[in-house]
This record gives sequence, C-alpha cells and structure tokens, in this order.
Amino acid sequence: MTVELTLNETSLTEDAATSWTAVTCLSLLTFLLVGLEFLPVSLLTPIATDLSVSEGQAGLAITVSGVFAVITSLFGNAFLARIDRKSVVLLYTAVLVASSLAVALAPNFPVFLVGRSLVGVAIGGFWSLSTAILARLASDRDLPKAIALLQGGTAFALVLAAPLGSFLGGLIGWRGTFFITVPIGIAALVWQLVVLPRMPATSTVSVARIFGLLRNRTFAIGMAATGLAFIGQNALSIYLRPFLEGVTGLQLNVLSMVLLGLGVGGLAGTSVIGFVAQRHLLLALVGLPAALAFIALLLIALGPFAAVTASLLVMWGFFSTPIPVAWNTWMAAIVPGELEAAGGLQVALIQLAIAGGAFAGGMLFDTAGWWSTFLLAACLLAGSAVLAALAGRRS
Repeated sequence: MTVELTLNETSLTEDAATSWTAVTCLSLLTFLLVGLEFLPVSLLTPIATDLSVSEGQAGLAITVSGVFAVITSLFGNAFLARIDRKSVVLLYTAVLVASSLAVALAPNFPVFLVGRSLVGVAIGGFWSLSTAILARLASDRDLPKAIALLQGGTAFALVLAAPLGSFLGGLIGWRGTFFITVPIGIAALVWQLVVLPRMPATSTVSVARIFGLLRNRTFAIGMAATGLAFIGQNALSIYLRPFLEGVTGLQLNVLSMVLLGLGVGGLAGTSVIGFVAQRHLLLALVGLPAALAFIALLLIALGPFAAVTASLLVMWGFFSTPIPVAWNTWMAAIVPGELEAAGGLQVALIQLAIAGGAFAGGMLFDTAGWWSTFLLAACLLAGSAVLAALAGRRS
C-alpha cells in the first residue's frame, strides 16, 4: 500500500495552535532523562569507591537502566493503556525523581541499582510515548519542529552531562550531584501539572500490536534503517575517547574541548533539522547516515591529525544528533494512528542498538584495532542510508 509522507493525521486538527509551552516543558524532561542516563559515566570512580565495588560493576548503572528502558518501552504502554497520557507523563516524571533520590541516598550497591532501574523505567516509558504526545500538542505543520525541540533537551544533556557531572562530583560529591536533580525534577513535575492538557487514552496498546506493525513492510524497513543507524553511530561514538588519546594523541584538556565541540555540533544540527525534516524528510533520512559513514572513513584516514579530527567530530555531532528527529517525523507520517505502539518498538530497538553497537565495537576495538570499529560504523551507516532510500521510495 502506498503511503504519502504527510503529517496532518497526527495532530488534533490541521489548524490547531501548537502548545509550545507544553513542548518546552517536555524538553526539560528529556534533558533530565538523558542527563541522568549518562551521568554515572563521569562519576564511576567515586561511585565505585563509596559503594565498595569495582568500576566495571559500577558501569552496570548504565546497563541496568537500558534493560529496564527496553522492558518498559514494550510493556509500559500496554499496562497503562487506559490512563490519561498527562497522568502517565506525570507518573514517569515522579519515577525519575524517585530514582534520583534512591541513588543519592543508596546505602549499598543493590539499592543503587534499584534507583538506576527506575530511571530506565522513566526513559523507556516516556520516550515510547513522546512522538504520540507531540502529535497531540503540535499542529501538523509544526510537528517536525516540536520533535526537534524535544530532542534539543537531549542534545543539551549530551553536551552538559559529562562535564557538569564531573565538576559537581568534585565540588559536592556524586551523591550531591544526583540529589540536585531531585528539585529540578519536582519543578518539571509542577510545570507539567500546570501546562499539559488532558490527553485521554485513544487506543489500546499491546505487545502483539507493537510487533504486528512489522507486517507493514515499509515500516519494517524504516525500523531496520533506524537500528543500523544507531548501532553504527554508537559503535564509533562510545570509543571516541581511546581513539582521541591513542591515535590523535590528545591530552585530557584538549580532548574535553574536542568532545564539547562534538556536543555543540549536535546542538547546531538539532536546531536546523526541524526545518529540513518539514520540507526534505527523505533527504534527511538518507543524507544523515550517509554523511556519518563518510566522516567515519575520513577519521580512519586522518585520525592522527588533531585539527582535522576535531573538525570532523564537530560535523559528526551535527549529523548524528538529528537522526532521532528525522525518524520520529517519518514514523508520524507512516503510522499516524499507531504512534504509541510504534514508539514502544522504536525505543526498544534503539536501546538494543546502543548495547549492540557498544558490544560489537568493543570486540573489534580489542581484537582487530580501532580502525575496524570505525570501518564497521561506516558500513552500518551506509547500510542505513540504503534502507532509508528504499523506505522512502515505498512511502
């Protein structure tokens, strides 16, 4: 069946005014979600020391949140299918606050992991609903921009989480760093209570319905392209620090500035993707992973040259961070009546892709060398571009 890339079925009405205050409110929530997901990365050493575990064990803080994000994205919407979506967002925000409190006050490592599992519940639950909720808050014309604004919170978190976490950890300790997010989360909860409209549940979501979407071949191809993009992107991104230290030869201060530049590039990309996706969605779906594949190959060839590598990584941030915006916009056009089910499947796929990229990249990095990880990333991203073109032709 031919499907046109049109967004006007996803909104309340074609001419409805977009509630930018509500979208901005949710952008703060995404900032907290992503920031808390990756905050332990810059605090692993003090966490491990205080809780009497190894740094490898402390790294489970990232793994456990990802596992619970996958579980919640697949089953959370089905469990809460009959509840007003505003109440569900408030619930997930409250769970996020409880997570920060549990982590900050954890007397031992098991309680710490319970706290981290709660942030995974909030991540998987909210992200699986996010596109469906935005489709009810934004007009059809403004939906790509609304998705980009929501992802802006993610981009800010990716820029600030690691350096801010490291700075605050040295200033007030890792527990104090997590505790600071508690009043911010409460403020977000109150803001949501005031500005979010009631959004009664409109459909019943089940696991069978989620996986049943894959019978739509165009949607299945698009999800495959999304998965390849995230596996390839993370296979390279996760191992940037050892690459920059061992191949480019950067010292810690310069390395931090280069990584900051990558984050700034991501912010710039997020700021323009809403306009591009609104007018040239297929170009974004194909062009973003294709550009990343080319950059990965250039990094293999030019990695020892610091200035060139730094410039390439700014471009990597520019082209990588907007990828979720492009695919969420596409998803809203392809399955406008199934956004909650599609969102659950997409979030589970992305979380698994992040884990898969980390595993595959790490195996190659250790066995064949850093260049093989970057080559794998280039191949996967090129495959994503090909599948995106195929999905676009069928749309």
